[in-house]
Amino acid sequence: MKCERDGFCFKIKRGLPKPLGATKTHEGMNFAVAVPDDRTCSLVLYEKGSKEPCEEISFSEGCKAGDIYFLMLADFDCGRYEYNYRIDGKIVQDPYAAVIAGREHWGIEIPAGDLRCGFLNEDYDWEGDRPLEIPFEEIVMYCIHPRGFTRHSSSNVKEKGTFSGIAEKIPYLKELGINQIEMMPVYEFDEMVREPEDIASRIRYLDYKGMKQNTGNMDPSRNSAGYGWPGEEEKAKATKINYWGYGPGFYFAPKASYSGTGNPEREFKDMVKALHRNGIEIVMEFYFAPGTPCSLLMDCLEHWAMEYHVDGFHVNGEAAPMTTVASSPIFSKTKIMWAGASAGYGDSEGRHPSFRHIADYNDSFMIDARRFLKGDDDHLNKMAHRIRRNPSKEGVINYLTSHNGFTLMDLVSYDEKHNEANGEGNNDGMSVNYSWNCGAEGKTRKKKIMEIRKRQIKNGLVLVLLSQGVPMLLGGDEMGHTQGGNNNAYCQDNTSTWIDWKDCRKNSEILEFVQKLISFRKAHRILHMPAELKIMDHLSCGYPDLSYHGEKPWYPDFGIYARQIGLMYCGKYAVLAGGKEDDFLYVAYNMHWEKHEFAMPKLPKGRSWKVAVDTGAAEGCGIYPAGSEPVLENQRLIEIKPRTIAVLIGN
Repeated sequence: MKCERDGFCFKIKRGLPKPLGATKTHEGMNFAVAVPDDRTCSLVLYEKGSKEPCEEISFSEGCKAGDIYFLMLADFDCGRYEYNYRIDGKIVQDPYAAVIAGREHWGIEIPAGDLRCGFLNEDYDWEGDRPLEIPFEEIVMYCIHPRGFTRHSSSNVKEKGTFSGIAEKIPYLKELGINQIEMMPVYEFDEMVREPEDIASRIRYLDYKGMKQNTGNMDPSRNSAGYGWPGEEEKAKATKINYWGYGPGFYFAPKASYSGTGNPEREFKDMVKALHRNGIEIVMEFYFAPGTPCSLLMDCLEHWAMEYHVDGFHVNGEAAPMTTVASSPIFSKTKIMWAGASAGYGDSEGRHPSFRHIADYNDSFMIDARRFLKGDDDHLNKMAHRIRRNPSKEGVINYLTSHNGFTLMDLVSYDEKHNEANGEGNNDGMSVNYSWNCGAEGKTRKKKIMEIRKRQIKNGLVLVLLSQGVPMLLGGDEMGHTQGGNNNAYCQDNTSTWIDWKDCRKNSEILEFVQKLISFRKAHRILHMPAELKIMDHLSCGYPDLSYHGEKPWYPDFGIYARQIGLMYCGKYAVLAGGKEDDFLYVAYNMHWEKHEFAMPKLPKGRSWKVAVDTGAAEGCGIYPAGSEPVLENQRLIEIKPRTIAVLIGN
């Protein structure tokens, strides 16, 4: 069939039922859409810039396989058109749309009927780019909000709050030392939160304990297929900004308002290519609401991996059996992270992938580390386990803070949450934060309290960055970013959540500490091994790979009231570049409010203990330059001040 009207000319052919979405082929543009319950469906075409359709094509029963309607338009100029579908008389968008037009401006409510689906119709020169495939043991993660990272006026980037802005900050990221960024949702979500007048049925984007989508006006499971049509209009009026981006959305399209060029698809690719050129991976975070078909989830992740060269995904929600997703051959070198991940799969003979590409991403490390940091009883043993945990078949993501809670500065400045600005009477967000304000709630001018806070920040950074798992830093923590005690800033699109880059100067000591501690981690492979240390002398070299110590060498105290321990790493188990053995390292943790003595194990002949890191140092950031570390006066004993961590190097 040939369609010819008012200058529009294309041929309508039968097409293919897969892949879903609008796909350019050598025969033309193929359209395939799943429509359950035998509802009627037609393809609605618009000329770009036009509000009214220029053509509407009904799907025939002959172009249907199961619940999937499909057709092909040959001689179709995809650069000239946009499209939607009409299902049972209602205009809806394609859940598989790779481009969404209409939401180019952030924070403006757009009726769903005004949105249009577009086409990926331009070739992109990747210039040989491909995902970096950095092993988990070499990764230092850095989590950012794609808008908040550069939206502040102090960011000094040309296109603030955009993918281009992130690319402009690559020199900063390299200087910091991270080699992977995790981006909160960048797919085309609706940032306008709609709340009905009945407060009891108010929309919740998150269940903050389980990240589960609740039923209500935005429930995506409104049809028998298990998901609603993106763009279905809500009756409620938008009253807040969904700053974080969790909730249903157009999962295949980059968010248009995060583009400064008007071409989010190309701009995102440019950003990825620039990151890769500088040795930095990109991981995307997705929230798939319950009821999202597993096939859509799989297709979505494959789309971003293939089309945009994304290195990995952090998947929230309970929309699919993630082991099934991770075991797909297409993702064998793509990092897949989710809460509770375990490599409980293999081939028919029980063999596991050679590349460790899945990781457990949950709050377990965070909770134990926070409680140990503030000196709670009975957490020494748990913390020792968290520091060592590093399964050979999957990675573990270790963090002290995330967007869903206090920032690191707020963790040591507030005992209670302060979410009044969210308009929910301070009833939202986590009530139990395992935080300690160090003697005053919020801002203070008392030098003693400020010094304790700074030391606790450094202690927390050591817990994360010297753990064997994958360390993850929340963007802004390295410069002391504060949200004023708000631990649930899901609707705060303002300077409380935007990174204030003037903090780099204000808290330069913390920033320097982070940079040098990351460098220290990278320089000592024994701190980030590819598999968990065995606490055994399996090389018969006279020392175990990891050992625990207390007031006596080799005799740690794991009692309920113990808050101090020494961990010694034997560098003979880690080979550095050039075949050289790593150094011996001894990390003395004292989270007690009293000073403690630590007995130092005897080193092999010709080596001596030197102080490399001291979070309680009176001068400087507390990390000494390599080769200039002061020698420990008493090689058998060291006294560690209250709430202090020291790292000694034996060479």
